[in-house]
Amino acid sequence: MKTKTLKHTFSIAFLIILVACSTKKDTFLARNSHALSTRDNILYNGQIGLNKGIEGIKAEGKDNFWKRLPVERMQIKEDNTPDGKSKNANFELAEAKATKAIQKHSMNIGGQEKNYQIDEAYLLLGKARYYDQRFIPALDAFNYILYKYTNSSNIYQAKIWREKANMRLGNDIQVIKNISKLLDEKKLKKQNIADANALLAETFLNVEEKDSAIAKLKIAVNFTKVNYEKARYHFILGQLYQELSKRDSAIISYQSVINMNRKAEREYIIQAYAKKAQLFDFENGDANAFVKTYNRLVADRENRPFLDIIYYEMGVFYDKQNNQKLAKKFYNASLKTNSKDAYLVASNYRDLGNMHFKNTEYSIAAKYYDSTLVKMDVKTREYIHIKKVRKDLDEVIEYESVAKRNDSILNVVAMSDKDRNLYFEDYIGKLKKSDENKKILEEKQKAKLENIQRNSLTTADDPATGVQQAGKSIKKPGLAPPSITNTSANNTANTFYFYNPSTVAFGKVEFQKRWGNRALSGNWRLPSNTTNAVEEDVTDAKSPTSEGKAAEAETPQYTTAFYLDQLPKTQAEIDSIAKERNFAYYQLGVIYKEKFKEYQLASNKLDLLLQHNPEEKLVLPTMYNLYKIYQITNSAKAEEMKNRISSQYPDSRYAQIINNTNSNSISETETSENEYNKWYKLYQEEQFVFVLEKIDGLIIQFFGDEIVPKFELLKANTIGKLQGLEAYKKAMQFVADNYPNSEEGKNAQDILTTQIPLLEKLNFTTRDTKNWKILYNVGKLEDKSTKALEENIKKFIAGENINKLSYTYDIYTEKENFITVQGITSEAYAKNIASIMKDDKKYKITEPAIVISDENYKVVQIKKNLAEYLASPKVTPVSVQQAVVPQQTVPQPVNPDQAAPKQRTSKQGMPQVTRPPTEIPTTDDKDNPNPNSPPKP
Repeated sequence: MKTKTLKHTFSIAFLIILVACSTKKDTFLARNSHALSTRDNILYNGQIGLNKGIEGIKAEGKDNFWKRLPVERMQIKEDNTPDGKSKNANFELAEAKATKAIQKHSMNIGGQEKNYQIDEAYLLLGKARYYDQRFIPALDAFNYILYKYTNSSNIYQAKIWREKANMRLGNDIQVIKNISKLLDEKKLKKQNIADANALLAETFLNVEEKDSAIAKLKIAVNFTKVNYEKARYHFILGQLYQELSKRDSAIISYQSVINMNRKAEREYIIQAYAKKAQLFDFENGDANAFVKTYNRLVADRENRPFLDIIYYEMGVFYDKQNNQKLAKKFYNASLKTNSKDAYLVASNYRDLGNMHFKNTEYSIAAKYYDSTLVKMDVKTREYIHIKKVRKDLDEVIEYESVAKRNDSILNVVAMSDKDRNLYFEDYIGKLKKSDENKKILEEKQKAKLENIQRNSLTTADDPATGVQQAGKSIKKPGLAPPSITNTSANNTANTFYFYNPSTVAFGKVEFQKRWGNRALSGNWRLPSNTTNAVEEDVTDAKSPTSEGKAAEAETPQYTTAFYLDQLPKTQAEIDSIAKERNFAYYQLGVIYKEKFKEYQLASNKLDLLLQHNPEEKLVLPTMYNLYKIYQITNSAKAEEMKNRISSQYPDSRYAQIINNTNSNSISETETSENEYNKWYKLYQEEQFVFVLEKIDGLIIQFFGDEIVPKFELLKANTIGKLQGLEAYKKAMQFVADNYPNSEEGKNAQDILTTQIPLLEKLNFTTRDTKNWKILYNVGKLEDKSTKALEENIKKFIAGENINKLSYTYDIYTEKENFITVQGITSEAYAKNIASIMKDDKKYKITEPAIVISDENYKVVQIKKNLAEYLASPKVTPVSVQQAVVPQQTVPQPVNPDQAAPKQRTSKQGMPQVTRPPTEIPTTDDKDNPNPNSPPKP
């Protein structure tokens, strides 16, 4: 009977399980069985995976408190993961669990879902996809809930999450519309209201409506129950108020974060303190209370991970109070914490650099700026600005060193003989004391090292055997720094001499005591190899070292004569030093004014320059720059300087600029640019003589402008055209020496090192060529004899009907020029043509003709050595093809429309040569079929 009962019981139980497992039967048991299994098994594990993924996002995506925080912590990451594939294993697990719950436990009977946990599964699926940054599939999951489960308790959450996905896809206007409509619902829970308003606030920030975002964030703060969200929303409110310059409201918001105490993450509290420090009122604020607050933060053990931030804000506080000593102390303390915040480290270096810059310690400032650039994002504007400042500092360092050195020399020269001797004696005394202190310090360090080695030998391994002495162990104090004894104690197995650092160090000390400092070379025992050591008898190591000592000669630096001999003797040398110093002052004033906007430093340098009787060409530009500075800093001084310029230099362009009241007049910059363009055009038209005559006056007129290096380079190229390679080289060297930091100076230096050496190798060649010319040495184009010769050549070409011949008027020097007949294919043919034009009565050209190959003509034009060619035309050391024609060096006009040179034509309408501005040869390459001829730039 019992067996039958059990049998029926098992059967009934089996039937019940079958009914409960069915997704097709709408029974109480089936509904609850599937819902329970979905919630407590599949969705539970899926939710654990989702939570782990969210924690991973928080850990990876560390907030950047230097910028405004996003309302939602998750930030978009750009990677190459194909669409539709998961990027995170935890989110992949959550998605898999949600999919499993839907596939195995969905009870869609009669068009209705009977498992009330399936909407939870779809919500989990959408969240997993959203956090995995696959927003379109996430949108599908949320939309399915809204379409299929209209009576779900998660309907409002689904709407909010759908709009979050829309926001990530850039549909901000749609999000604002839908969420605003949602907030009109009366059945929303408080957390849903908070989430909706937070989403709306982030969307308003995306469209740059900060006021609306603030209003929504305030609502979110009041309704959220999550302390993490409350702290974050308060902090973002503070940042928004700070951006809108609402200082008091920002402080209240940051204080709200601080007041949350342990309810908020510690990072938010410390950053709130930092933001409050940035808003501190240095005029009316309580400095003592500020210091007490930060001292309390430093003393709190919980704040140890954030000491880098606390120390930095303390450094900024003292920096703004001009307490540089304490500011440096805290900046360096912040750096010593080895902060992981790269921008914080960069800020420490930047502020230290700024501090040294203000103290005119430019070389030190440059090093700090170098460290700043290493830690800073290269794509930011701040990086570009600091990089530019760092580059400009090279100029400042150079000119400051020149000014300081020359000032020192001139001050000493101005002293009387007695004062000068006292000055150097005082310096020598300080130098001796410094050297003695260094020697004492070195001896102490040497004795300390010997002590350490002696102690290590008695407590560590035996140097002879390498075996540790038994029964001897010395305990090291707990706080003592690590010493060499630790190493030897842990390496008792190393018996080889050089494996034991203690014995090696001891041996080095003993060797130095016995032999002194010996050079690392052969025959090291010889006395000549001793450096800074007393001579000893190498054959008798036991003899006293004092016996081998030679009397120490007096150090030259300890005598006044050493310094007096280096002072300038003649007035010309003194004037040259003063001139160099004055130029450095001027350059410093302009750099501080134009590049650093340090108007006080700039005015100091320029005022000092006027007190030292500078050259006349420096006076007016200096006064004008002071006028521009005083317009910003002191209007009364600006008016005074304006009157000085107008009265002393009434006809100068500076006077015209400052007195011009016409608002439509050309500015100073436009004037200089237009003037340069005009002379560059004349250069292109080959009016070299006229340009060279006037360009010195232009350089003086525009002295102090950034346009001057362009004029100098234009002058150098014009000199090359008229005076040849040697003069061209000297002119380029002048530009490179006087404007080393400008683009023109660098260009000139490049020409000096790469192109001019190749041009210097050019020489005449007798190589067979198919390009020949006939030269006639003439004067100016408008001279009667030149015009007569031109008419005869034109008549010859027309009369003989030689289509391939043409002629040009080529500039040679300031006084000599050529009419060049070209298009000739051989030397014999050239001589024949010259003979016909000389002997034929129709032409009667009496001027001597010079027959020359195209390649040799280039050499003549580059080196201006026609006389040398006529004396020995058959010498062939180097072919002209081995040289490279210089690249473009003349700065182009500021207006690109004026940059293209125009082609000149002869009276007969034949094309004339149009040379690139920097090509020294004056020749026409169009008739040269030789592919190996020098290329045009």
